[in-house]
Amino acid sequence: TCSLLRSPKGFPKLKNDTFLRAARGEETEHTPVWCMRQAGRYLPEFRETRASQDFFATCRSPKLCCELTLQPLRRFPLDAAIIFSDILVVPQALGMEVVMVPSKGPTFTEPLKEVEDLLKLRQKVDVTAELGYVFQAITLTRHSLEGKVPLIGFSGAPWTLMSYMIEGGGSSTMAKAKSWLYRHPEASHRLLRLLADVIIDYLVGQVAAGAQALQLFESHAGHLGPELFQDFALPYIRDIAQAVKSKLKEEALPLVPMIIFAKDAHYALRDLARSGYEVVGLDWTIQPQEARAQIGKDVTLQGNLDPCALYAPKEKIGELVKKMLEGFGTQRYIANLGHGLYPDMNPEHVGAFVEAVHAHSRHINKH
Repeated sequence: TCSLLRSPKGFPKLKNDTFLRAARGEETEHTPVWCMRQAGRYLPEFRETRASQDFFATCRSPKLCCELTLQPLRRFPLDAAIIFSDILVVPQALGMEVVMVPSKGPTFTEPLKEVEDLLKLRQKVDVTAELGYVFQAITLTRHSLEGKVPLIGFSGAPWTLMSYMIEGGGSSTMAKAKSWLYRHPEASHRLLRLLADVIIDYLVGQVAAGAQALQLFESHAGHLGPELFQDFALPYIRDIAQAVKSKLKEEALPLVPMIIFAKDAHYALRDLARSGYEVVGLDWTIQPQEARAQIGKDVTLQGNLDPCALYAPKEKIGELVKKMLEGFGTQRYIANLGHGLYPDMNPEHVGAFVEAVHAHSRHINKH
């Protein structure tokens, strides 16, 4: 249960470190598995907990975030928990208003339209003041997990956040945000730098609060081609890894493994492999063998079952998992989906996925 906050120190001893060992490239008895969006609307208990609350009000309640983070772990033998939150809390920390509109998704009441609008953003963000509720949720959840599995913290990456801030919500082309990259390159870099600085402090704060690994979501990488990615995404992705690690050292905090997930960015896999992250997450549109060939042996891979595979009958899910494990190999590998779970998925099929990863990877390791 997610009862009162205890001190951030004195966390329970970790009982299952398989996910962390795989992330660091150490040998594991089975392949660890977790799912993006594992705390989510596909669970009836999630819908029940969320029913009475505004989405971002839920994000600001450490107790509810803790409860939602733990729900999937009560059902499935997952190897990691990921804190329930949202990537758009960072633009909120910069002073932008974001509301969750039913059947439309996150919506910015006043998106950035002109370069001058950058002046409306907070230029210096005190992350503890603005995002302390996330830190409290992490500390509370880390205690409430009782050492069952490690807890992952996360943030959106600068380009992905910038695209939301300019588009005002989701978009199929990102044309408004991309037009900034072409028309206002200097202003774009100013905004990306501002975001990166906040993200660095935010991620370090998550580790101080108890996060045992960090994932950076560059969810909109696919809207950029190789050149725009090189100019406007990769430098910040690299910088975040480097700066977070040096600040963790300075503050004598644990050097936790970091995961970069850049959706639809196969064109950049070689660069991502050398960008300072222990783990590279993959979407479902790339062959495991191809990804391994590009990324090499020194980085752990995470992914990449097509989320829609979970609509298949359970036996079929098992076959697909076995094939995926044979493609990636069972070591230096964390099983996951190639993107998040969808709201209409059957929880039993999620369970079948998790169990298949454990069973098949143990079998492969034995033989």
